[in-house]
Amino acid sequence: MASGHKSGKHRVDPSFGDEDEDDGFQVEAEERITGPASRKAQRRTAEPEPREAREPRSRRKRREARSSGGFFGFIRSMIYWSIVLGIWVGIGIGGLVLYYGARMPNASTWSIPERPPNVKITALDGSLLANRGATGGEALALEEMSPYIPQAVVAIEDRRFYSHFGIDPLGLARAFVNNLTGRSIQGGSTLTQQLAKNLFLSPDRTFERKVQEVLLSLWLERKFTKDQILTMYLNRMFFGSNAYGVEAASRRYFNKSAKDVNLREAAILAGVLKAPTKLSPARDAQAAETRAQLVLGAMRESGFISDQEAMTAMSQPPTKARSYWTGAQHYAADMVMDEVKSLIGEVKTDVTVQTTLDLRLEKEAEKALFEVLKSEGVKQNASQAALVSVDATGAIRAVVGGKDYAESQFNRAAKAKRQPGSAFKPFVYAAALEAGYRPDTVLNDGPVKIGNWTPENFDQKYRGPVTLATALAHSLNTIAAQLVMQVGPNNVITLAHRLGIESDLQANASIALGTSEVTLVELTSAYAAFMNGGFKATPHLVTRITDANGKVLYDADFSNPPRVLNETIVATMNNMMSHVLTEGTGRAARLADWQAAGKSGTTQSFRDALFVGFTSTLTTGVWFGNDDGTSMKKVTGGGLPAKAWKNYMTAALKGYKPTPLYGVGLPVAPPPANDPALLSQQPAQPQPQQQLGGPGQLLSGTQPARDPRSYPAAPTPAEESAAVAEEGGYIAPPSQIPARDYRDYRTYRGPTDAPIPPGDVGGGPVPPADVGGGSQRGHSKQTTLLDLIMGQ
Repeated sequence: MASGHKSGKHRVDPSFGDEDEDDGFQVEAEERITGPASRKAQRRTAEPEPREAREPRSRRKRREARSSGGFFGFIRSMIYWSIVLGIWVGIGIGGLVLYYGARMPNASTWSIPERPPNVKITALDGSLLANRGATGGEALALEEMSPYIPQAVVAIEDRRFYSHFGIDPLGLARAFVNNLTGRSIQGGSTLTQQLAKNLFLSPDRTFERKVQEVLLSLWLERKFTKDQILTMYLNRMFFGSNAYGVEAASRRYFNKSAKDVNLREAAILAGVLKAPTKLSPARDAQAAETRAQLVLGAMRESGFISDQEAMTAMSQPPTKARSYWTGAQHYAADMVMDEVKSLIGEVKTDVTVQTTLDLRLEKEAEKALFEVLKSEGVKQNASQAALVSVDATGAIRAVVGGKDYAESQFNRAAKAKRQPGSAFKPFVYAAALEAGYRPDTVLNDGPVKIGNWTPENFDQKYRGPVTLATALAHSLNTIAAQLVMQVGPNNVITLAHRLGIESDLQANASIALGTSEVTLVELTSAYAAFMNGGFKATPHLVTRITDANGKVLYDADFSNPPRVLNETIVATMNNMMSHVLTEGTGRAARLADWQAAGKSGTTQSFRDALFVGFTSTLTTGVWFGNDDGTSMKKVTGGGLPAKAWKNYMTAALKGYKPTPLYGVGLPVAPPPANDPALLSQQPAQPQPQQQLGGPGQLLSGTQPARDPRSYPAAPTPAEESAAVAEEGGYIAPPSQIPARDYRDYRTYRGPTDAPIPPGDVGGGPVPPADVGGGSQRGHSKQTTLLDLIMGQ
């Protein structure tokens, strides 16, 4: 034992190999094996060591090396964990894409929705009158547009349009983050994505819609070329103010085609796309101008324009568009749409509608009303006016439905029913002539009591015995009331309906004073039967309808209208009504060098004032009044309406050789007036009448828009062959009326005798398009992500 302890005191540690070599292997004191006493003494004397001190030295060195990496170590850690996070995010996004993609129809069933049909309306000479339909304008090919338009759109909306594959990853990432944080998705959408949303998706800002938008964009990029995508985009995007597509927007804001848009106008159109409602030039011209300046800067940065071009465009004054479509021709366009629906039903494809409207006359009509309203409207408390002008066949050559279409789109010429007043009296007198009365028949102008009604003249004076011709010229109410009671209200109504009045008329004595309401269009077209020699003049605007391929869907033909008045009755009435302008209530409407006839009308308390008159070429009706029915300041039909009628007719007939009215101005010896035998005769039964001129000699190229009611032939009055006396001259019976070319009375040739250009003038290929179309639903078959991307 002693030896053992002794040897322990002089213990020599074993060595392996050369002790001088430092092989890095050492045994520390604490690692040696010692006796229990030594370990206890060590625990008593040594303080507890930290965990790091008890770690193996090699492990501690490795940990210290890692912790001493500094900045680069942090970067390495960030990269590592970013990769890990990216993988998991990618897996999550991929899962969502698969989920939402699987909910979409099979990619093989996808197709571009048809573009809502456009109705292109052309005037008599083939020029564009207006576009109607959901889009408000026709589609144009990219090469047809002003080159500034696609350049401006690409510069401000998607500069990398021609280089990306349909989506912008950076923009999508920003949209994804915004959506996760609860903010609405905004920005990042390419032109292709915007088109996909417009074609197929709802405007909801959700992650599902964004995923579907991306998938559809990939499909569009695979299916179409960049130019085709841009063409579809420009033809169907919303540009504010109810305009879809650049053509509609150009017409709306600049009153020109997108083919003719300049640099500054193109910048305005491109700027509107960001917020069409707020940036519309019709709503906020300054906001549209500010945005256009940004577009011009983007075009300069993109290299589309030079600095000089940008400065020139920026220096131009702002464009202020009207708050709505402006121009009286839009009243006609609205009427055309109503007529088209009745002719071919619902429009399901692009069509071109040729009309009878003469744009020159339309502008003259608008000008005539505007000038009278401007000069005397306020003073006379007249705020509105309307005008209709038709030719011998009823073709509407001009129509103005109100003072300003931009302010009010209500058509007072076609839709407003008002009392015509004394303008209805020609139908009363024509019915009397059919019943055997004559222009020189004498009745007493004095107090008359019909039941509880006592009609009075406008001037509240009585003239005693007067002829019918004088009574009509001076619009004597008492004579008209007596005629209605003697002829019968039903006979008057029958004649009025036969001539073209379609509104319901009340069979009472007051109909003599025009108390039943009618529209200005039907009243004016009914007067045209006096102008054309006694034929029905059906009012119409549409002459032909063709589709995009040139197929004729409707072709009008008004070449064989029914006779509704006897020739002698027509000639007699024309003579009587001509004295309204020469010596009666319509003197303010008298024309230089032209024979004209007509009748004024004024309703109770001066609420409405009308003048309807005609020459051998045109029949025109004019109305003045207020929408709320308030009274004007003693405005009669022989006042403002007669002045406007004269101004319009003078301009409309400029350049034409004056021709006489039908049957006017042929003197013969008169028979005795008030022949008891003549007055006692009853009207004869309707007999077929021979027409002046043969069928087809009316204005060619037109057809009844609808089946007219069955109008009986005009009755043959007694003593038809006898000459009729009339104040200021006499007229001849039909046998003495010189034969003329039928068109001398009835044909309106328009500004030129050239044929009307085809309706597709200015048309171009129409790419498939849609406005706000919903998603196309196909089969219930599920699809894969590969299908969605590859379009299979």
